[in-house]
Amino acid sequence: MSAEDTRKVAELIKGQRFGFLTTTTPEGKLTSRPMTLQEVEFDGDLWFFAERGSHPVQHIQAAPQVNVGVGSGGTWVSLTGHASVVEDVAKKKELWNGGVEAWFPQGPEDPSVVLLRVEGDSAEYWDSPGGRLATAFSFVKAKTTGRRIDAGENEKVDL
Repeated sequence: MSAEDTRKVAELIKGQRFGFLTTTTPEGKLTSRPMTLQEVEFDGDLWFFAERGSHPVQHIQAAPQVNVGVGSGGTWVSLTGHASVVEDVAKKKELWNGGVEAWFPQGPEDPSVVLLRVEGDSAEYWDSPGGRLATAFSFVKAKTTGRRIDAGENEKVDL
């Protein structure tokens, strides 16, 4: 992935609070759940806190291929990659904040608290400049002119 592609994906993810982490169950079914994104400079990796015995952790240990969907308004990112469970106390302390503490009051040193690291392989994004208002305007314009809606920018990039 080029530095420009990384910057674009980072720009679209920046400020997003939640992502839908999709994993594969032991039965082979896809399942998604909202998880809080940890605020770090995006370099191709996304970070989440989780409980060691939770379903996401179990799923990732059995099948590490995941997807994370992030977005709001007119901006959406779908990132695919491999996830791993990280038990590094120093990294947990580095990413720890008041929001995490609300979910995990036992603190970063507790072994039941782990990190999930998603190393991105690729991403696809949709970016409609102007957000919801511009998207709504494009929809109305398409309906009145009979032409396809201008959905903005859509790219697939390798990470």
